[in-house]
Amino acid sequence: MTATRKTKFKLPAPRQRNPLVAPALQRKAGSHQKSAAALRRADKMALKKQINER
Repeated sequence: MTATRKTKFKLPAPRQRNPLVAPALQRKAGSHQKSAAALRRADKMALKKQINER
């Protein structure tokens, strides 16, 4: 008899989120300069280019 009963699952209601947070995060400014890794890679690529030109 227990096998024929249907089990109902209750899902908790999703938390209410602040609707103003998403637009605020999208307006946030990013970095205005290249990262250290990007500068290091650019120097490495420039060196390889100079070596290959000779």
